[in-house]
Order: sequence, then structure tokens, then C-alpha cells
Amino acid sequence: MPFGKYKGQLIADLPGAYLNWFAQKGFPKGEVGRLLALMHEIDQAGLRRLLDPLRSR
Repeated sequence: MPFGKYKGQLIADLPGAYLNWFAQKGFPKGEVGRLLALMHEIDQAGLRRLLDPLRSR
């Protein structure tokens, strides 16, 4: 995450409540916003475990 309270953390590690906050307030424009929106969808669907194979690299 390039800014805010969780600056320096991976977007995949952001808490669901923070992603929900962005969903309510609006995602930023650009690639970061698209990634946050995608992570929000993954989180809402309960599919965070799909990212585990990427973490083991």
C-alpha cells in the first residue's frame, strides 16, 4: 500500500474493514484503486486463501 494507515503493507494483507471503508468512500483512481477493488471482491467472496500460493514464492 503506497499511502495511508497501512503504508508499506501488501494490498493482499489489508484488513477487510479497511477495504470495506474504501468501497464505501470510493476507491482511488488508477492501478492502486483497481487493485484495492479487486482485493475487496476477493475478500468479500472469502477467497483470500487463493493468494497463499503466491506468498510461498
